[in-house]
Amino acid sequence: GSGPLALLGPAPGAPSCPHGPALLFVKTSQGKEEGRRFYACSACRDRKDCNFFQWEDEKVSEIRLAAREEYNRNHQPPFTHRQNVDRYKNFVLLPLSKRRFCQECQQLLLPEEWEKHSDHQFLCDITTVQLESPSQLLYPLENKKTNAQYLFADRSCQFLLNLLIDLGFRRVLSVGTPRLHEMIQSRASQEEEFRVRSLLLDIDFRYSQFYTEDEFCHYNMFNHHFFGGEAARETCRKFLYEENGERVIMVTDPPFGGLVEALASSFKKLMAMWKETEKEGHDNKEMPMFWIFPYFFESRILDFFPSLSMMDYQVDYDNHALYKHGKTGRRQSPVRIFTNLTPSMIVLPEEEGYRFCTVCQRYVSSGNQHCEICNSCTSKDGRRWKHCVLCKKCVKPSWFHCNNCNCCTLQKHNCEKTDVGCFVCGKAGHKRSACPSLSRS
Repeated sequence: GSGPLALLGPAPGAPSCPHGPALLFVKTSQGKEEGRRFYACSACRDRKDCNFFQWEDEKVSEIRLAAREEYNRNHQPPFTHRQNVDRYKNFVLLPLSKRRFCQECQQLLLPEEWEKHSDHQFLCDITTVQLESPSQLLYPLENKKTNAQYLFADRSCQFLLNLLIDLGFRRVLSVGTPRLHEMIQSRASQEEEFRVRSLLLDIDFRYSQFYTEDEFCHYNMFNHHFFGGEAARETCRKFLYEENGERVIMVTDPPFGGLVEALASSFKKLMAMWKETEKEGHDNKEMPMFWIFPYFFESRILDFFPSLSMMDYQVDYDNHALYKHGKTGRRQSPVRIFTNLTPSMIVLPEEEGYRFCTVCQRYVSSGNQHCEICNSCTSKDGRRWKHCVLCKKCVKPSWFHCNNCNCCTLQKHNCEKTDVGCFVCGKAGHKRSACPSLSRS
């Protein structure tokens, strides 16, 4: 039915679907009592992708519970991670002429399996270079809300890796960034003096065909679920332990349609895991982080991580029609880096049009001019913004002040602005996710 939904988050004893423990939601109506609570899939917001649903107060029969467990078992990958590692060892021993990859099943094939896949499309003669670049061998998953694999363009990936090296990080927790992970792995295998290591956490289990248990963990970033159980958690914990001064940073590039609240909850748990490594000085610190996300989510991200700042660097992607570097105006990539590192440390390439603002003490895009009234470089989208005296802030160049609405907006708009408050209690000053009327789990 219609009506806004509020995420209450992970709940103890939550039922599970094939994507791990479900999240607890509540349907709300503005100014009315909160509605009935229910569990739904943490990863899929479209019921066509995962139709799991259960009311919080629903009594589920033993027969239905057994059927659900059977369904969850049947919707797991055909091989375990350990089996995939063993299969890979056998695969690389094959001569080039016998190395095949099934495009339909997205699976490396051993010769005894060819007949079973005889009516499928193959890629033949799979080289070592292809095996080291699985993100280019696998079809990208493109469900925007669940597992959208918009893969970093080489320019952005190279910039990120060079930046991490310059900042002195030697371990990268790559959460949903397979291309950055494989670039690090490739460099490490080719250059003896290369000291950076990476652990990939990703919901796409296909990567287990190419990486060992120390290099990849099957992970759902919407509910902080390690599919490999305690062994996978321990792998992550060990990786986060900073021995020999090897500093760790988390780099994450979530699906842009994902729930910010759920993502933030998981990232905080990964940070807590880092703190538990009992290193001196961790007590009052946050684990260093790059959260890569569109700039229009800035306020939502800062709600959960006030320590983050948004950088002007435009991240672009190989397989996204719009998010490409070098376009102008509204066609530029809106994807930015949010980080809790000191902004002045993030050096952006001058040859790509970035400059250092001595007042703001950070690198900004060339079109982002410093506003003397705001005392800040205020543009978010790469264009030069203008200051509105009535709004007391800088706004997009295409916006004009509307006296009826008493704010800046597009010239063609309906003057029907109303005082919109919280969807739960109807009061102004907070959003439904922070409503005191909701009893948070």
